[in-house]
Amino acid sequence: MMLLNHFPRLISPLNLAKTRLPNTFTLFCTSKSSVSFSESVSISNFSTEISEDTQIIIPDDLVYPEETQIEIPIEKLFIPPETDISSESAPLSKRVLRGSNIVLSKYARDAQVSQAEFVKSSVTTEDCPSDGLPEFALVGRSNVGKSSLVNSIVRRKKLALTSKKPGKTQCINHFRINDSWFLVDLPGYGFANAPHEVRTDWSKFTKDYFLNRSTLVSVFLLIDASIPAKKIDLEYASWLGQNQIPMTLIFTKCDKRKKKRHGGKRAEENVEDFQDLIREYFQSAPPWIMTSSVTNQGRDEMLLHMAQLRNYWLKH
Repeated sequence: MMLLNHFPRLISPLNLAKTRLPNTFTLFCTSKSSVSFSESVSISNFSTEISEDTQIIIPDDLVYPEETQIEIPIEKLFIPPETDISSESAPLSKRVLRGSNIVLSKYARDAQVSQAEFVKSSVTTEDCPSDGLPEFALVGRSNVGKSSLVNSIVRRKKLALTSKKPGKTQCINHFRINDSWFLVDLPGYGFANAPHEVRTDWSKFTKDYFLNRSTLVSVFLLIDASIPAKKIDLEYASWLGQNQIPMTLIFTKCDKRKKKRHGGKRAEENVEDFQDLIREYFQSAPPWIMTSSVTNQGRDEMLLHMAQLRNYWLKH
């Protein structure tokens, strides 16, 4: 199986031989939590006043319910460019976003969402907004909870249309955030009940968007963490990697737990299993975040991750 040496694009090589760090550290994840974001990682602390020399430290003075400890080797962390992980003044474990493998960088600022509005639906890349703003695209299987996650991110119940019918999103939908960047809701893939010709067209123009959209900062590939990994998700992740499209894995429905007697696994176990399955496809571990649109778990971790990718993209 081919290893993808250039994926993801925003990860810089690490010279771990010269860095004294533990081989692993413990990450605490919670699959079901009612703790609001302001009680865990407050994005109000990541404002325009942050300088490039500011040390990012995540407070850990709270007790999270139903925590699961996951050990993550250093080489499986997502290290943003221009980020020094050897700093002794800021322990690495305090700089990793909860429920993820993402290290915060000096670019993690301006993460708040103060305004969100639907702009337009497009059926071709050429029809998409042409104002040059950076954008993040959400894509996943048709019943993965994409529209619900969009609504959760912007704290609006009906910004993105949600439906009990998978495959409702059939266009490239642009939402302008804070008049400065776009969140893009893409058609879902793998919906068996959709007409074959429609499924083909969705796949074609979505992939054309990935390959030709110059303002695309990163694709957020949504994976249902309440069930075992699906072949179609692994294939989609592989295609993005082969085409060097920057990608973040967003594990959804992390609040759901299948009954053990039915062979179900906890969300954390499915997340780890997915990582093992894609390991053979990628040389560098892609960034990932555990989320739930029901409890809002991972919502603001996503916003901080988007902020640091976006600010780096704008600078370079």
